[in-house]
Amino acid sequence: MKIAALIARILLGLVFVFFGSNAFLHFLPMITPPGTAGQFLSAIFVSHYVYVIGGLQVLGGLLLLINRYVPLALVLLGPVIVNIFFYHFLMDHMGLPLALIVVILWFIIYFRYRQYFSGLFVQRAT
Repeated sequence: MKIAALIARILLGLVFVFFGSNAFLHFLPMITPPGTAGQFLSAIFVSHYVYVIGGLQVLGGLLLLINRYVPLALVLLGPVIVNIFFYHFLMDHMGLPLALIVVILWFIIYFRYRQYFSGLFVQRAT
């Protein structure tokens, strides 16, 4: 399981550094999809919220790649992954396979570091 978590950590780190960097460097062509997905992306770009998302992706990806503060990286990337998954699930199905792979990689890493999240699942905090 350690090797699977190592591979998942490196792959997830590379994915988020690559796609997060695109928010700043624009090396991938941006094709605006029609309908609701296009409106959603337009709002993110016009409001410059894409820079916040890209910054979180790069930061989380770098933390995974250098193997420092991995639980923090998982916490930073978790909401981003949820939004990516539901965007592709509900609005633009083209990227759904990659979104599913990212979700699976996240859960593999989470399973390896689950002891650091145990405090979140306390029923009553005193």
